Amino acid sequence: KHGRVAVDGFVGYIVHANDIRFPWDKVAMAAPKGLSPQELWDVTPEAAKWQIILTIAFLEFWRENSYILSKEGEQHYMRGGK
Repeated sequence: KHGRVAVDGFVGYIVHANDIRFPWDKVAMAAPKGLSPQELWDVTPEAAKWQIILTIAFLEFWRENSYILSKEGEQHYMRGGK
């Protein structure tokens, strides 16, 4: 799981660093051009940053929660699960 996230983050960084845009993506086309990934994060609205962070936090909580895993018939990977 963490390897896929790392690859996705790296690909996202490379795409933004090289200013690659897809013409059908209206959100990407609305972002300012010529910014580094760090500058692009800085110009992202605060509410959007919190939305990204809280969505990831919720997904992590959901997949790591022992109660949820037990209801699905699984165990946490640190306690002998997959």
